[in-house]
Amino acid sequence: MKNVKNIAIIGLSPDENKASNMVAKYLQNEGFKIIPIYPKEDIILKEKVFRTIDEIDEKVDLVVMFRKGEFANEIFPSLLKKGIKKLWLQLGIKNEAVKAKCLENNIAFVQDKCIMQELKALK
Repeated sequence: MKNVKNIAIIGLSPDENKASNMVAKYLQNEGFKIIPIYPKEDIILKEKVFRTIDEIDEKVDLVVMFRKGEFANEIFPSLLKKGIKKLWLQLGIKNEAVKAKCLENNIAFVQDKCIMQELKALK
């Protein structure tokens, strides 16, 4: 996490009661730039919303995913294309096939852990 500045968050809900929104707000407060990826909305947490990773026009250091584990299969090619070297599947989300692909392609991979809880534990 030392070299992480820009975090794309797949499934970042505009609903303040959802875990994705709470985690994203925490990351913002910790100084990270969040890049929301969501099928609707234009702005979430005062940031421009993108529909896919491929639409993002700035460097992404880490992708955090709040979607079902199978969705990681769909985004994996975009990680390669954009040169993104870190993928985090939130608590309760797993994908062993994508984990293997990440390891083969030198992409740091975390699954079934909450990034907010892990960062708080480091303090």
